[in-house]
Amino acid sequence: MSGLENSLFQLKFTSKQLNRQAAKAGKEEEGEKKRVKKALLQGNNDIAQIYAQNAIRKSQERINLLRLSSRIDAVASRIQTAVTMRGVTKNMSFVVKGMDKAMESMNLEQITRVMDKFEDQFEDLESSTNYYENVSNQMSVSSQPQGEVDLLMQQMADEAGIEMKHKIGEAKVEGLQTPQSGVAAANPSNRVEEDRLNERLRALRN
Repeated sequence: MSGLENSLFQLKFTSKQLNRQAAKAGKEEEGEKKRVKKALLQGNNDIAQIYAQNAIRKSQERINLLRLSSRIDAVASRIQTAVTMRGVTKNMSFVVKGMDKAMESMNLEQITRVMDKFEDQFEDLESSTNYYENVSNQMSVSSQPQGEVDLLMQQMADEAGIEMKHKIGEAKVEGLQTPQSGVAAANPSNRVEEDRLNERLRALRN
């Protein structure tokens, strides 16, 4: 294994380790959030604040680990490009040597075979170059499209708002009378009004 290939292996291994640590930090963050809710339900606001600080710290730790992992992946991608290009260049040099020998012998069949190999190697080189250029350009612009990030954040905000409105609505409903009780309360006044109308009708008849 060459120096570049060894470096590539170490970078990929480190990136995986960082991703595992980030996942662990994410689980710990969720655990701290649950403790915050439990403490609030018990009325322990001071303890809830401590748990909230822990959750924020774990969230920041997770973000930092993922950011570092992303940077390592970017470096690994560039090294992978160098390794691939070196391999293609090496194959090209062998083809060129074969071409020189074929030209010297003027063997048409041998020249044809060498040219076929040369064209294949050239196509591989061009494809590899275009692929890695596209990957590098995408990574340099943004790791994720900003539109998708904004949309996800908006969805999370909407869900949080709906949940809060639902809780507030339940609290309001508990403080209001039910429709049946409202109707029952309105019935006595309706009966009084009907009695008055009946009395007026009797008076007119008499």
